[in-house]
Amino acid sequence: METIKEKVAYLKGMSDGLGINHETKEGKLLLAIIDVIDDMAEEIDLLNEAQTELDDYVDAIDEDLARIEEDIYEDDDENDYEDDGYIEMECPNCHETVYLDEAMFEDEEEDEILCPNCNEPLPFECECGCDCGCDDEECDCDCDCE
Repeated sequence: METIKEKVAYLKGMSDGLGINHETKEGKLLLAIIDVIDDMAEEIDLLNEAQTELDDYVDAIDEDLARIEEDIYEDDDENDYEDDGYIEMECPNCHETVYLDEAMFEDEEEDEILCPNCNEPLPFECECGCDCGCDDEECDCDCDCE
């Protein structure tokens, strides 16, 4: 397929071959139209080049962003907290979801665990009434909730 520039060059050659010149009113008009078309073809070529550059640049940014998203969000599965030894709960004071390390419950010296958002104590009770922070099925305390 011919480009616009090639078509305009063909028109210029045809006007030269037909002897169209600036001496007649019609000749002036036709040559002026061909010049305008030539200028438009130049601008279209420049726009196409700029668009191609812009497309390449956007593709590069998209690839970079995809790599960054992979790095940031690769470990951000909601189920990962359960698999990594964290307990998810909603703070009754600030109503934010917090994730607590299970090792925090094993530390017998710590009397209470504070919410990392509002710094208020988090309540822990199993169904038997003890405050060991366990579930009924997994209780390791001396209570009868096993």
